[in-house]
Amino acid sequence: MIASLRGMNDILSEDYERFTYFIETSSEIAKRYGFHFIETPLLEETALFKRSVGESSDIVGKEMYQFIDKGENDVCLRPEGTAGVVRAFIQKKLDRAGGIHRFFYHGAMFRYERPQKGRLRQFHQFGVESFGVESVYEDAAMIMMVSDILNKLGIGYRLQLNSLGCNECMPSYKDSLVDYVRKCQDGICIDCQRRVDTNPIRVLDCKNGSCQELYVEAPKITQNLCASCNSDFSQLQKILDDNSIKYEIDSSLVRGLDYYSKTAFEFVSDDIGSQSAIAGGGRYDRLVEFLGGRPTPAVGFAMGIERLMELIKMPESTKEGYYIGAMDDEALSSVIKIAHQKRKTHAVVMDYKTKNLKNHLKAADKANVKYCAVIGSDEMKNKTIWVKNLEDKSENTIPIAEF
Repeated sequence: MIASLRGMNDILSEDYERFTYFIETSSEIAKRYGFHFIETPLLEETALFKRSVGESSDIVGKEMYQFIDKGENDVCLRPEGTAGVVRAFIQKKLDRAGGIHRFFYHGAMFRYERPQKGRLRQFHQFGVESFGVESVYEDAAMIMMVSDILNKLGIGYRLQLNSLGCNECMPSYKDSLVDYVRKCQDGICIDCQRRVDTNPIRVLDCKNGSCQELYVEAPKITQNLCASCNSDFSQLQKILDDNSIKYEIDSSLVRGLDYYSKTAFEFVSDDIGSQSAIAGGGRYDRLVEFLGGRPTPAVGFAMGIERLMELIKMPESTKEGYYIGAMDDEALSSVIKIAHQKRKTHAVVMDYKTKNLKNHLKAADKANVKYCAVIGSDEMKNKTIWVKNLEDKSENTIPIAEF
């Protein structure tokens, strides 16, 4: 037997219902915020992610499905969604057109890592990206959108918030952080020793317990913000307070690349074990320029769908649609024709085997439809169809034309 590759799972039955419910709910809420759907390719040039995600990151260094294609191009399966959207934004010259552009997307991403609960090699993300709005009100809208989605899905969360500063205040903060870390360098892990030189902000995100103990007294970026960043961060908190969205300031919440600035946020759940982040985002005002476009303010977020699946509270299912069946062979062609017409306005399940009424009713109940409609020899003779409402148990025989 040929099985699916490790960490690449099928989505069937109840999981599929949850998956599609998440996509439909999230998409509808994104549209309410003025966002439009965008689809980008699964396959991109490797250089796109090396420049956007960072060559020193684990994603680029260890996790990308990278290969040389038949045209001898260095390509990879996308490990995340933002870079492709930014690439499309620049390629379509929207950075030169100016104005505000808001997109949402959903689809498969690929990372070669050890599969575990909530972490797969092929996984799915829902995300949004906003271009052209510098105001902190757009950052707040992103957070409120995630909050709306999670609330609609019945998922509890804690919101963690931080500011990463800007070109004015971040460089001096990095210098003071590096000075602090070097004083305790003998006690930190190998990853942190590497990050001090390549990506010093990322040390604060280290999951090693002994490192975290050493960083308790490290300088905090929120205590080193310039006047503009401090004002924006205060304004963001006020907007969230005014809209009854609770949050906590987490000074260790960082993004390790230089084009990230100001707002960073994460939604975490206490119900899914160690992989507690269920959504994350922030402002990346310099990424468009970094990838060759004109300077454009931008902010976005992404949500890992698989991590949320078991947390989603599905609405009570309601019966809908029709089951249509034939009781003898001569009625079958009529039933097929009726089903074809009915499907123009309703969902229809059909069984091509002729059965007695009792077995048709059993099949209709199993299909979880609202109506069971059956044609037998008497109905054929009278050009009628027998219909039963499976919810209120009422039944009628009506003309086929009326049906």
